[in-house]
Formats: sequence, structure tokens, C-alpha cells
Amino acid sequence: MDTARTLPPAIYGLMAEFDDPKSLVEAARRVYAAGYRKLDTFTPYPIEEAWEAIGHHDRRLSPIVLAGGITGLLTGIGLQEWVHEIAYPVNIAGKPLNSWPQFVPVTFELTILFAAIAGVIGMIALNGLPQPYHPAFNVERFEHASRDKFFLLVESEDPKFDRTATADFLKGLHATEVSEVEP
Repeated sequence: MDTARTLPPAIYGLMAEFDDPKSLVEAARRVYAAGYRKLDTFTPYPIEEAWEAIGHHDRRLSPIVLAGGITGLLTGIGLQEWVHEIAYPVNIAGKPLNSWPQFVPVTFELTILFAAIAGVIGMIALNGLPQPYHPAFNVERFEHASRDKFFLLVESEDPKFDRTATADFLKGLHATEVSEVEP
């Protein structure tokens, strides 16, 4: 007997649909408490409680922004030291060549610029953008995620995922609909 014929087709996961953010957050908390870890939420607007309910506490962007700011600070100081002491050493009104108060505006601006650029690039990289395709787009009702519905996705890669048991569990969370997500 061929086992490939007896297995159901592979799916990316199961997606539960909710009418309001409160129901989504409550369902996300219960799903996370049940032991599921490969989760995601899709909402028309950012809901921080939903993000926290599925266990995401990602703080990797802060060190990236700090590193960008420090790089900008050192670049600003180094650039001005080089300009004032090596490239164009001009003595103006008897001030020392490396008078630090004159370095503050440029150093401040480069610190902010480098931190902002690092923040944008870090955000794009950490979010895996650009992502022109996601299996969630295969769910017919997913277009409502940008308008008026709230979705909770449990990925099939989750160790606790069982197609039938997970679908029954999601239906028990008062989801208006539970859909299979094609890969």
C-alpha cells in the first residue's frame, strides 16, 4: 500500500478568524498557554496585547540602533578630528585645533542619522522583508485582515500541532471560522 496516497495533503497551518480584537487576544493567550509556540496574528491595525499574548518579546532592534548611534558618534568625532588636525589645520582666534564644543552639532547629527538608518535596515532585516508571498494569502477570507477581521495562525511546524486536534481546539475558542492554510 502506498503511504503517500493515504496521507492528507500537507498544510502550512490552521487559521482562526475572530470578529473583534478582544476575542483574538483571549484566544491567543489560550493557544499559547496550551503549549503552541509557532503562532502569528494578523490584524487591521497593530495590537500590542496580541503580540505579547503569543510570546513575542523581541528586543533585538535596540542593540542594532545603539550600535548605529555609536558608529555615528565615532564617525562624527573622527571626521572632525581628521579635518581640523590633519587635513585643514587652521588656527582661528587662538582656539585649539581639537576644540570639542564645535564638534557637538555634527557629531549629534551623525549619531541620529546612523541610528535611524540602522533602525530602518534592522527592522527590515528582522521582519524578513520584503516578503511578497505568505501562505496566509491563500486563505480566501484573509483579505479581511486589512479591513475588519482578526486572524490567529498556528503553523503546522509547531511540535504540538495535530491537524484535527488543533482545528477542534481553535473552534472551541469561539472562532467564527477555522481555515486550513495551503503552503
